[in-house]
Amino acid sequence: MHSRTYVPALAATLTAAVSLFGGPAYAQADAPVDQPLAARVVTYDAGASAEFRGAVDRGAAIWNESVDNVELRPVAAGQRADIRVLADNGWPRALTTSLGRGTVYMGRQAVNEGYDTVRIAAHELGHILGLPDRKPGPCSSLMSGSSAGVPCTNAAEKAEVEGDFGAALARPSATAPRQVMTVD
Repeated sequence: MHSRTYVPALAATLTAAVSLFGGPAYAQADAPVDQPLAARVVTYDAGASAEFRGAVDRGAAIWNESVDNVELRPVAAGQRADIRVLADNGWPRALTTSLGRGTVYMGRQAVNEGYDTVRIAAHELGHILGLPDRKPGPCSSLMSGSSAGVPCTNAAEKAEVEGDFGAALARPSATAPRQVMTVD
């Protein structure tokens, strides 16, 4: 028989024994069903994003205004960020390591071709939040990327992020590492 079969019985026996001998007994209460879980905080470090720093902050703010289950915050000094944001001369892209973790590259090539920096930042952060490219797509789809070309979002994309992070909040250990490279 596996040891995990004995663990609940042992815990109950120890709690009863301690309470019989005058010591404190503690019971783990389940969280109320109607109490919402707090948003998962995902930190980002835009310190190496050069001229895109403001666009990255605005892209994060757009997501924060749009969804409830995740909150993007700048990393505090001395902490390790969940998302690193870097500037380079290539095309914008995201390298996702797991839900809410990875690296965003703010590529100057798309900016030089006229694409909006805030839309690029929000789009690439969307990949880190678990969304795939949806090309070709209309303006109403942020994840349509370069096929739309103007800043706008989609309610279905917001719902998908909410669902992914809502499920992750319910079982935080469920975010197994994975690596996905997305180039737009």
